[in-house]
Amino acid sequence: MADFTLITPPRPAPQTPFGTAEGSSLTLGNFKGKVLLVNLWATWCAPCVEEMPDLDRLQATLGGADFQVLAVSSDRGGAKQVQPFYDRLGLKNLPVYLDPKTELTRALGTRGLPTSILIDREGRMVGQLVGAAKWDSPDALALIRHYIGQPAAGSLQRAAVE
Repeated sequence: MADFTLITPPRPAPQTPFGTAEGSSLTLGNFKGKVLLVNLWATWCAPCVEEMPDLDRLQATLGGADFQVLAVSSDRGGAKQVQPFYDRLGLKNLPVYLDPKTELTRALGTRGLPTSILIDREGRMVGQLVGAAKWDSPDALALIRHYIGQPAAGSLQRAAVE
């Protein structure tokens, strides 16, 4: 996770609405109390496509009451475009979240896709990574477990950012 950059001091995450596949509107505040990995992506972005299976496995491994991957697509076609993509890749653990007008993407200050932003339990942006990453790697799991407060296995007890 050498490309992961700490945000110091941590900043409050924006409360800009984004959508679900069912048409509901959410904000990052809906997930307060959980550590979030917000991944901003699009189906036309090759590095985004490359990391989606890793994000799906990350959600399967750590997702639950303490952690959630929010893969937020900026595709203008919305769920009609994103759901078939999920089906083709066999993504089963990531809910479909949508930002077709790129409002959340802009509010987060994103300069390119993919961008992943780590948000702590208090709703503060604590770090980001621009570009694709192996989100199911031991280093990534150790980093996220550090923020969740779960012990990391073996020699990875220190977070990747230390």
